[in-house]
Amino acid sequence: MNATDRTPADLLGSALSSDPARPLVTFYDDATGERVELSVATFANWVAKTANYLQDELSAEPGDRLALLLPAHWQTAVWLVACSSVGVVADVGGDPAAADLVVSGPDTLEAARACSGERVALALRPLGGRFPEPPAGFADYAAEVPGQGDRFAPYVPVDPHAPALAVDGREFTGAEIGAAAVELAKLPERQRVLSTLPYGTWDGLAYGLYAPLATGGSVVLCRNSDRLDEDGLARRKEAEQITVTAPAAP
Repeated sequence: MNATDRTPADLLGSALSSDPARPLVTFYDDATGERVELSVATFANWVAKTANYLQDELSAEPGDRLALLLPAHWQTAVWLVACSSVGVVADVGGDPAAADLVVSGPDTLEAARACSGERVALALRPLGGRFPEPPAGFADYAAEVPGQGDRFAPYVPVDPHAPALAVDGREFTGAEIGAAAVELAKLPERQRVLSTLPYGTWDGLAYGLYAPLATGGSVVLCRNSDRLDEDGLARRKEAEQITVTAPAAP
């Protein structure tokens, strides 16, 4: 990262220009056996489609607040950077009743119904699969997003010094996110990070997305890793060539 006013969307754009083929996010769900690896280019394509969906279909504007009710997951990472691309404030675990729109996983749909604005649901099924039947009152992300455009341009330039992220009682501007994540994680350049932390904390977001993105690295994001024993986790670290492991939550 070579400037103080670069948002996560800017950082992704730089990564796409410099090394689009390198892995960026590798996701494991140890409850389902799922493994998904997204290169910078593939991740950026999902971000562009999601940002287009936010801007064009959901009519989101800079400064709108989006309650993000999703676990640590590759699709959550996509939504976080898509919000940055549009200028929408991603309120991780935020109150849906106080939000302009809400994005929910299958386990938080009832809480998400408190949002009076647009509601989007993610099934979080392997390979980004759809709900067998969309939840009443929600758009199914997996059905809506694939047809969106592969390139994104905001209608209004995003102010890097406007609020962009709220998590665990803290708020960050777009320009602060990457720098604060690097300061917390203190990652050298181009590290491969393994994180089992939830996304509902700043540490989880910093190690699980923002610091690797800002330092040219990559992340192996593990959900339901409590199902792995110590040997299983050690084998994963070896197989994925992990160089840094996020510290366990206190």
